[in-house]
Amino acid sequence: MAWNRLGVRAAKQPPGPVTVLVFPATVSSLFAGMDPFIDAAVEQFAHDHTEPETDLYRRLREETYRVMSSPQMQVGLIEGRFLKMLVHLISARNILEIGMFTGYSTLMMAEALPAGGRLVTCEIDSKAEAIARRYFAESPHGPKITIRMGPALETVKALSGPLDLVFIDADKVNYSNYYEACFPLVKPGGLIIGDNVLWSGRVIDPRDDNDHAIVAFNRLVQSDPRVENVCLTVRDGIMLAWKRP
Repeated sequence: MAWNRLGVRAAKQPPGPVTVLVFPATVSSLFAGMDPFIDAAVEQFAHDHTEPETDLYRRLREETYRVMSSPQMQVGLIEGRFLKMLVHLISARNILEIGMFTGYSTLMMAEALPAGGRLVTCEIDSKAEAIARRYFAESPHGPKITIRMGPALETVKALSGPLDLVFIDADKVNYSNYYEACFPLVKPGGLIIGDNVLWSGRVIDPRDDNDHAIVAFNRLVQSDPRVENVCLTVRDGIMLAWKRP
Protein backbone atom coordinates (compact mmCIF):
# COMPACT_ATOMS: atom_id res chain seq x y z
CA MET A 1 0.00 0.00 0.00
CA ALA A 2 1.44 3.39 -1.00
CA TRP A 3 1.83 6.21 1.51
CA ASN A 4 2.27 9.87 0.65
CA ARG A 5 4.71 12.34 2.23
CA LEU A 6 2.32 13.05 5.11
CA GLY A 7 2.19 9.40 6.06
CA VAL A 8 -1.41 9.13 4.83
CA ARG A 9 -2.36 5.91 3.12
CA ALA A 10 -3.13 6.64 -0.51
CA ALA A 11 -5.81 4.00 -0.87
CA LYS A 12 -8.21 2.24 1.44
CA GLN A 13 -9.13 -1.37 1.72
CA PRO A 14 -12.44 -2.86 1.36
CA PRO A 15 -32.76 33.15 -4.37
CA GLY A 16 -33.81 35.89 -1.79
CA PRO A 17 -32.99 39.57 -1.25
CA VAL A 18 -29.32 40.53 -1.07
CA THR A 19 -28.02 41.29 2.42
CA VAL A 20 -25.34 43.94 2.67
CA LEU A 21 -22.51 42.67 4.86
CA VAL A 22 -21.47 45.51 7.12
CA PHE A 23 -18.91 43.85 9.39
CA PRO A 24 -16.44 42.49 8.47
CA ALA A 25 -16.56 44.16 5.04
CA THR A 26 -14.63 41.53 3.10
CA VAL A 27 -14.09 37.80 3.17
CA SER A 28 -10.40 38.36 3.87
CA SER A 29 -11.26 39.92 7.21
CA LEU A 30 -13.14 36.74 8.18
CA PHE A 31 -9.77 34.98 8.09
CA ALA A 32 -8.07 37.37 10.50
CA GLY A 33 -5.79 35.29 12.69
CA MET A 34 -5.71 32.46 10.16
CA ASP A 35 -3.31 31.84 7.29
CA PRO A 36 -5.63 31.90 4.26
CA PHE A 37 -4.53 29.59 1.48
CA ILE A 38 -7.48 30.07 -0.88
CA ASP A 39 -7.23 33.08 -3.17
CA ALA A 40 -9.16 35.93 -1.55
CA ALA A 41 -10.90 36.94 -4.79
CA VAL A 42 -12.06 33.36 -5.38
CA GLU A 43 -13.27 33.09 -1.78
CA GLN A 44 -15.14 36.39 -2.18
CA PHE A 45 -16.78 35.10 -5.38
CA ALA A 46 -17.94 31.96 -3.56
CA HIS A 47 -19.21 34.10 -0.67
CA ASP A 48 -21.13 36.38 -3.04
CA HIS A 49 -22.78 33.38 -4.72
CA THR A 50 -23.96 31.71 -1.53
CA GLU A 51 -27.37 32.25 0.08
CA PRO A 52 -26.81 35.35 2.25
CA GLU A 53 -27.06 35.32 6.00
CA THR A 54 -30.07 36.75 7.80
CA ASP A 55 -29.92 39.67 10.21
CA LEU A 56 -29.62 37.34 13.21
CA TYR A 57 -26.48 35.72 11.80
CA ARG A 58 -25.04 39.07 10.80
CA ARG A 59 -25.47 40.37 14.36
CA LEU A 60 -24.04 37.18 15.82
CA ARG A 61 -21.02 37.39 13.54
CA GLU A 62 -20.44 41.06 14.30
CA GLU A 63 -20.67 40.56 18.05
CA THR A 64 -18.32 37.59 17.89
CA TYR A 65 -15.71 39.63 16.04
CA ARG A 66 -16.21 42.51 18.42
CA VAL A 67 -15.92 40.74 21.77
CA MET A 68 -14.23 37.35 21.36
CA SER A 69 -10.45 37.04 21.41
CA SER A 70 -10.31 34.45 18.59
CA PRO A 71 -13.30 35.31 16.38
CA GLN A 72 -11.86 33.43 13.39
CA MET A 73 -12.94 30.26 15.21
CA GLN A 74 -16.49 31.08 14.14
CA VAL A 75 -17.85 29.13 11.21
CA GLY A 76 -18.61 31.61 8.45
CA LEU A 77 -21.34 31.92 5.88
CA ILE A 78 -20.07 29.42 3.30
CA GLU A 79 -19.30 26.65 5.75
CA GLY A 80 -22.44 27.35 7.75
CA ARG A 81 -24.61 27.04 4.65
CA PHE A 82 -22.70 23.91 3.65
CA LEU A 83 -23.40 22.28 7.01
CA LYS A 84 -27.06 23.24 6.80
CA MET A 85 -27.24 21.72 3.32
CA LEU A 86 -25.74 18.46 4.56
CA VAL A 87 -28.34 18.24 7.33
CA HIS A 88 -31.07 18.72 4.70
CA LEU A 89 -29.56 16.19 2.29
CA ILE A 90 -29.33 13.33 4.79
CA SER A 91 -32.63 14.23 6.49
CA ALA A 92 -30.85 14.32 9.84
CA ARG A 93 -32.86 14.31 13.05
CA ASN A 94 -30.15 13.87 15.68
CA ILE A 95 -26.90 15.84 15.62
CA LEU A 96 -23.91 16.13 17.92
CA GLU A 97 -21.65 19.16 17.67
CA ILE A 98 -18.31 19.17 19.47
CA GLY A 99 -17.26 22.80 19.76
CA MET A 100 -20.14 25.28 19.70
CA PHE A 101 -18.20 28.55 20.17
CA THR A 102 -20.77 31.37 19.76
CA GLY A 103 -23.27 29.18 17.94
CA TYR A 104 -23.21 30.18 14.27
CA SER A 105 -22.80 26.60 12.99
CA THR A 106 -25.16 25.32 15.68
CA LEU A 107 -28.03 27.51 14.55
CA MET A 108 -27.37 26.81 10.88
CA MET A 109 -27.67 23.08 11.41
CA ALA A 110 -30.65 23.44 13.75
CA GLU A 111 -32.52 25.36 11.06
CA ALA A 112 -32.39 22.31 8.82
CA LEU A 113 -33.67 19.92 11.48
CA PRO A 114 -37.35 18.98 11.30
CA ALA A 115 -39.75 19.63 14.15
CA GLY A 116 -38.77 17.22 16.89
CA GLY A 117 -35.16 17.10 15.75
CA ARG A 118 -32.44 17.60 18.35
CA LEU A 119 -28.93 18.98 18.39
CA VAL A 120 -26.62 18.49 21.35
CA THR A 121 -23.66 20.86 21.32
CA CYS A 122 -20.58 20.84 23.55
CA GLU A 123 -18.65 23.87 24.81
CA ILE A 124 -16.26 24.83 27.62
CA ASP A 125 -16.08 28.63 27.18
CA SER A 126 -18.74 30.35 29.32
CA LYS A 127 -18.33 33.66 27.50
CA ALA A 128 -19.07 31.99 24.16
CA GLU A 129 -21.95 30.12 25.77
CA ALA A 130 -23.59 33.33 26.99
CA ILE A 131 -23.50 34.84 23.51
CA ALA A 132 -24.85 31.68 21.89
CA ARG A 133 -27.73 31.37 24.36
CA ARG A 134 -28.95 34.91 23.59
CA TYR A 135 -29.09 34.25 19.86
CA PHE A 136 -30.61 30.80 20.30
CA ALA A 137 -33.36 32.44 22.34
CA GLU A 138 -34.13 34.75 19.40
CA SER A 139 -34.45 31.91 16.90
CA PRO A 140 -37.51 29.69 16.50
CA HIS A 141 -35.03 26.83 16.11
CA GLY A 142 -33.38 27.46 19.47
CA PRO A 143 -35.56 24.91 21.32
CA LYS A 144 -34.01 22.13 19.20
CA ILE A 145 -30.59 22.87 20.77
CA THR A 146 -29.22 21.49 24.04
CA ILE A 147 -25.94 22.94 25.30
CA ARG A 148 -23.68 20.67 27.35
CA MET A 149 -20.90 22.53 29.14
CA GLY A 150 -17.75 20.66 30.11
CA PRO A 151 -15.27 18.26 28.50
CA ALA A 152 -16.84 16.86 25.34
CA LEU A 153 -15.50 13.35 25.86
CA GLU A 154 -17.44 13.18 29.13
CA THR A 155 -20.57 14.42 27.38
CA VAL A 156 -20.22 11.80 24.65
CA LYS A 157 -20.01 9.04 27.27
CA ALA A 158 -23.43 10.06 28.56
CA LEU A 159 -25.11 10.17 25.14
CA SER A 160 -27.08 7.48 23.40
CA GLY A 161 -27.46 7.03 19.67
CA PRO A 162 -28.24 6.79 16.97
CA LEU A 163 -26.75 10.01 15.65
CA ASP A 164 -27.23 11.10 12.05
CA LEU A 165 -24.40 13.61 12.01
CA VAL A 166 -21.43 14.60 14.18
CA PHE A 167 -19.57 17.87 13.61
CA ILE A 168 -16.12 18.07 15.24
CA ASP A 169 -14.71 21.57 15.62
CA ALA A 170 -12.96 21.75 18.98
CA ASP A 171 -9.44 21.31 20.40
CA LYS A 172 -7.32 19.76 17.68
CA VAL A 173 -5.28 17.44 19.88
CA ASN A 174 -8.45 15.49 20.68
CA TYR A 175 -9.86 15.20 17.15
CA SER A 176 -8.95 11.51 16.86
CA ASN A 177 -10.34 10.82 20.34
CA TYR A 178 -13.61 12.55 19.47
CA TYR A 179 -13.86 10.55 16.26
CA GLU A 180 -13.41 7.20 18.00
CA ALA A 181 -15.69 8.12 20.91
CA CYS A 182 -18.52 9.21 18.62
CA PHE A 183 -18.22 6.47 16.04
CA PRO A 184 -20.32 3.81 17.84
CA LEU A 185 -23.15 6.33 18.25
CA VAL A 186 -23.34 7.20 14.55
CA LYS A 187 -25.88 5.20 12.60
CA PRO A 188 -24.88 3.37 9.42
CA GLY A 189 -25.15 5.92 6.63
CA GLY A 190 -24.47 8.77 9.07
CA LEU A 191 -21.83 11.46 8.71
CA ILE A 192 -18.86 12.49 10.82
CA ILE A 193 -17.51 15.90 9.81
CA GLY A 194 -14.16 17.30 10.90
CA ASP A 195 -13.40 21.00 10.53
CA ASN A 196 -10.00 22.70 9.96
CA VAL A 197 -8.49 19.56 8.48
CA LEU A 198 -6.16 21.49 6.16
CA TRP A 199 -5.14 23.74 9.06
CA SER A 200 -4.18 26.74 6.91
CA GLY A 201 -1.92 24.45 4.89
CA ARG A 202 0.20 23.46 7.88
CA VAL A 203 -0.66 19.80 7.29
CA ILE A 204 2.02 19.89 4.59
CA ASP A 205 4.76 20.74 7.08
CA PRO A 206 3.46 19.94 10.57
CA ARG A 207 5.50 21.36 13.45
CA ASP A 208 3.54 21.80 16.66
CA ASP A 209 1.16 19.49 18.52
CA ASN A 210 -1.95 20.86 16.83
CA ASP A 211 -0.42 20.43 13.36
CA HIS A 212 0.50 16.82 14.07
CA ALA A 213 -2.91 16.11 15.63
CA ILE A 214 -4.70 17.28 12.50
CA VAL A 215 -2.44 15.17 10.29
CA ALA A 216 -3.08 12.18 12.55
CA PHE A 217 -6.85 12.73 12.35
CA ASN A 218 -6.75 12.86 8.55
CA ARG A 219 -4.63 9.72 8.51
CA LEU A 220 -7.05 7.97 10.87
CA VAL A 221 -10.08 8.71 8.71
CA GLN A 222 -8.28 7.96 5.45
CA SER A 223 -7.19 4.54 6.72
CA ASP A 224 -10.51 3.62 8.35
CA PRO A 225 -12.26 0.89 6.29
CA ARG A 226 -15.50 1.58 8.18
CA VAL A 227 -16.05 4.85 6.29
CA GLU A 228 -15.99 6.38 2.85
CA ASN A 229 -14.40 9.82 3.04
CA VAL A 230 -13.59 12.96 1.11
CA CYS A 231 -11.36 15.87 2.17
CA LEU A 232 -12.71 19.18 0.92
CA THR A 233 -11.00 22.55 0.45
CA VAL A 234 -13.94 24.46 1.94
CA ARG A 235 -12.66 27.31 4.13
CA ASP A 236 -9.94 25.70 6.30
CA GLY A 237 -10.67 22.18 5.09
CA ILE A 238 -13.53 19.81 5.89
CA MET A 239 -13.33 16.04 6.19
CA LEU A 240 -16.54 14.16 5.44
CA ALA A 241 -16.69 10.57 6.60
CA TRP A 242 -19.74 8.50 5.68
CA LYS A 243 -20.23 5.46 7.90
CA ARG A 244 -20.64 2.39 5.76
CA PRO A 245 -23.74 0.24 6.36
